[in-house]
Amino acid sequence: MTEAPRFRFPKKGEMIGYVTQLLGFGRMYVKCTDNRIRLCQVKGSLSRYLWISEGDLVLVRPWEIEHEKKADVLFKYDKNSWQILRDKGLFNDSLLSS
Repeated sequence: MTEAPRFRFPKKGEMIGYVTQLLGFGRMYVKCTDNRIRLCQVKGSLSRYLWISEGDLVLVRPWEIEHEKKADVLFKYDKNSWQILRDKGLFNDSLLSS
């Protein structure tokens, strides 16, 4: 049985996003740090570990094709991790406002 990692910083090609709306079946709209709203999905193997709700902060990787519209969710940050990301300058509170 594999476990989800406890904390993860964005790597090259990944960005942080804020879940604005859940659509069902593992899909959601996420506002990313580049101020684009993408249709994101949780991959099948991660869906057991990532229980995502509106207002969560997630790590996403845009698709190679349609990278401006779609992305995959890789990781969910808990509320305690938000301050670490703010201190590193990876996101600011303007991402949280609609």
